Amino acid sequence: MTKQKLVLVGNGMAGVRTIEEIIKLAPDRFEITIFGREPYPNYNRIQLSKVLQGDTSIKDITINDWQWYEDHQILLYPGETVINIYPEDQLVFTSKGRKVQYDKLILATGSLPFMLPIPGANKEGVTAFRDIKDCERIIEYSKMYKKSAVIGGGLLGLEAARGLLNLGMEVSVVHLGDYLMDRQLDKTAGKLLQKELELQGMKFYLEKQTKEILGDQKVKGLRFHDGQEIPVDLVVMAVGIKPNIQLAKESGIPFNRGILVNDWLETQAPNIYAVGECAEHRETVYGVVAPLYEQGKVLAKRICGKESLPYKGSAVSTQLKVSGVDVFSAGEIFENEQIKTIMSYDDYRGIYKKILIRDGKIIGAVLFGDTGEGNRLFNLIKKEADIFEYTLSCRNEQNGCSLVATIADEEIICGCNGVKKGTIVNAIQSQGLTTVEQVKGYTNASRSCGGCKSSVADLLEYTLGDQFKRQEQNEPICSCTTLSRDDVIKEIREKVLTMTMEVMRVLNWKTEDGCSKCRPALNYYLGMLHPLLYQDERESRFVNERLHANIQKDGTFSVVPRMYGGVTNAEELRRIADVAEKYNVPLIKLTGGQRIDLVGVKKEDLPSVWADLGMPSGFAYGKSLRTVKTCVGDTFCRFGTQDSIAMGIRMERKFQRISMPHKVKMAVSACPRNCAESGIKDLGVVGVDGAWEIYVGGNGGTHLRAGDLFCRVKTQEEVLEMAGAYLQYYRETAHYLERTSIWVERLGLEHIKSILADKDTRQALNERLDETLSVLKDPWQETINSGEIQKELYKTVNIPVDIK
Repeated sequence: MTKQKLVLVGNGMAGVRTIEEIIKLAPDRFEITIFGREPYPNYNRIQLSKVLQGDTSIKDITINDWQWYEDHQILLYPGETVINIYPEDQLVFTSKGRKVQYDKLILATGSLPFMLPIPGANKEGVTAFRDIKDCERIIEYSKMYKKSAVIGGGLLGLEAARGLLNLGMEVSVVHLGDYLMDRQLDKTAGKLLQKELELQGMKFYLEKQTKEILGDQKVKGLRFHDGQEIPVDLVVMAVGIKPNIQLAKESGIPFNRGILVNDWLETQAPNIYAVGECAEHRETVYGVVAPLYEQGKVLAKRICGKESLPYKGSAVSTQLKVSGVDVFSAGEIFENEQIKTIMSYDDYRGIYKKILIRDGKIIGAVLFGDTGEGNRLFNLIKKEADIFEYTLSCRNEQNGCSLVATIADEEIICGCNGVKKGTIVNAIQSQGLTTVEQVKGYTNASRSCGGCKSSVADLLEYTLGDQFKRQEQNEPICSCTTLSRDDVIKEIREKVLTMTMEVMRVLNWKTEDGCSKCRPALNYYLGMLHPLLYQDERESRFVNERLHANIQKDGTFSVVPRMYGGVTNAEELRRIADVAEKYNVPLIKLTGGQRIDLVGVKKEDLPSVWADLGMPSGFAYGKSLRTVKTCVGDTFCRFGTQDSIAMGIRMERKFQRISMPHKVKMAVSACPRNCAESGIKDLGVVGVDGAWEIYVGGNGGTHLRAGDLFCRVKTQEEVLEMAGAYLQYYRETAHYLERTSIWVERLGLEHIKSILADKDTRQALNERLDETLSVLKDPWQETINSGEIQKELYKTVNIPVDIK
C-alpha cells in the first residue's frame, strides 16, 4: 500500500502533537514531512520563561528530540520555512527552493509577537519574548546592561520580568491597565500580585502608554504619553500575539484574524487543515496550549478517517507561577447583578479565592496564593456544575476523604494535555506505573506546564495504596513542613525563591523561623540552585561553619589550615609553630587527611589565630571538600606510575570551598598499592600505567564502604572533567546531609554512570559547577575580614570585642 504524503508546516507544540496523535491512530499510513522555522526539534514553548530564568536548559524543554523524528521516519527540515502553497497542484515551495508534493497539508504556523508600532521600536535593544532566539538575545544583553523594561503586564510579560530579575537586571514593567493581568484577574487579585512582585524587586508603571523608545541606534529610555521618561537599556515587548496567517494570505486560503477552519479543523481549501494559534474557529483564536491539543486530537481522527465528535471550542484557564506567587483563573471573572460569588480573603497568608455562580452553576473562578483547587474548579466550570457539587466535595475533603477518590473518571487531571483521571488510573494498573515520571511518559499527564504533578502523585497513592512509596519519594525535610526535598527544590526552581525566609513564608512553613535542620538545608539548596543570585546566609549555617572551627567537648576549638595535597613548607610550619606557642595550644595533631590540627584553641582567640596563621582554612568543619590526600607519587616512589601530588593539588584547588550536601573527602594514589587510601573516599583516584582509575562512594567512617570503580580515563584534564560532573550531579540530586556513599546506593551506580556517560551532560554539569565557582568567594577570608567571627563571639559569649 502506497503511503499518503502528509506535510506539516510548523514544528511547534500544536502541529507536532497532531502528528503524535496521527501516529497512534495510523502509524503506517503517512509519509510525514515537517518544516520548522527554528533550527531545533519540537520544544515546550511554555517553559521558555524558565530557560530565561536560568532554571532549566533548552535540552530540558525539548519534547521530541532528533531521535524521535528518526524513529518515526519523519523527514524534518529545521530552519526552513514554506513560503508558498499551490492548492491546485497540492505542492508547497520553501525558502530554500525545495518543492514538496502533499496529499494532506496541515498548517501550524503559530503566532507572531505583536510589536508596538511606535518610534524607536527598531532600535538595538528592543526584542520580543517568543522563542529560543529571543531568550538568547535577552541573556546576552543582560551581560552588558543593567536597566530593563517590559512593556505589558500580562502573563508573558511578568514571566519575562522575573527572568530579567534573575539575570541581575533592574526591571520596570509598563502596563496600560490599572492593575496587572487585567484580562485574567479581577482587581483584588491583580493588586495582590503587584504587591508580591514589588517585594521581589519589580517596579511598575501602571496606566502608562509608551509614546517613544529613546536613543540613537541603541535604546536609552522610554517616554510615556504623559511626558514622563525612564532610563532603560533593554525593552522587552510582551503586549500580545497575533496569528501567523501570512502563508495562508499569500496562498489564497481564506482567513480573518486567523486561518478560518470548521469544526474538523478544515480550511476552505481542499486537503488543507489548520491547527493551533494560527487557526480561527467560530470567531475564536486560542493562545494557550490545552485547546490546541484538543484541536490536534480532532484533526488527527479526521485525517485518519476515524469517527470523532466535532471540535466545538474550549474553555480556557490561566495559571501563573512566578517566585512566591500562585495565580489561577478560569471562565468568567467579573461579577454583575446576575452573578453571585463565594469569596474568601486571608490577608495574613495572602490567599484570595472567588468563585462565580450564575443560576446556581459555577461559571468562573479566581485563585491567588493557593491554587490547589484550580483543576477541580476548572472541571466544574467546563461542565457547568451545580455549586452543590463543589460544596459537597469540600465537605468530603474536610471529613478526610481523598479529593481524587471523589472525582469521576471522566474528570480532567492534566488540563494542558487533556488527560482524564480514568486514563491515568488505567495506565497505573495496566502498566505497573509507580512514579509521576512514569505516568508522564506513558500518558502525557504533567508533560507541559507540570502544574498537575501533585494530583498525579495523589492518584498514584489512591490507586496503589501501600504499594506507592510516597514516604520514600516525599519524606518531609523536617517537622516544619510536609514538603520533601524534591518538592522544595521544585518550588524554589519554579517560583525562583531566593531567601530562606522567603521559602518558609511562600511554602507555608509551620514554624515561622524554621529549625536547625531545615535552615542549613534551605541555605544549601538556594546556593546550589541560584549561585549567581543567592547571597549565602551565614546565620543559617551550623555553628562550626560560622566560627570556621570544630568545637571540642570541653568547649575549645580545633583549627585546621589548608595544606594542598598534604604538601607544606618551612615558612608555613614556622607560622603554625608560632601560633601554637603564642596561644598555648595544648595539642598539635597530624590528621588522617595529611594536615596539622591545632586542638584546644579558645573561642575568643579564633579571630587572632586565623589572622596570625595567614593561611586558608582547611574547612575541616564544612559541608564541602575537606581534603585531598596524596601519596608522594612517581616523582619519588619507585612503585608510582603517576604524579599523584600534582593531581591532588589540582583537584583540591579547583573544588575547595564549594558547598556540598555533606563533607567530601578525596584521595589520589600513584599506584594500585593505594597508600592514600583512595578506595574508601567519597571520590578516589588511582594511577595505573598510562591511565587513572576513578572510584566513588567510598566511606572510611562508621558506615564503612569500599568505593566502586566508576571509570578509567587517560589524562589529568579528564579526571577533573569527570570529577566535576560527578560532584555537581551529587550537589543537584542528593539530600542535604546525605553522604556520597548513601547517595550512590540510593540512585544506583549504573544510573549515575549512564547519566555521566553522555558528553553533553558532563559538559552541562561542569558548566553549572564552573558558574558556581566563578562567583565563589572565600567565606573563611571574607568572614575574617568582615569581623563576622567577632560578631558571632559577641553574640554567644560576654567578651568585649571591637566590631568594625
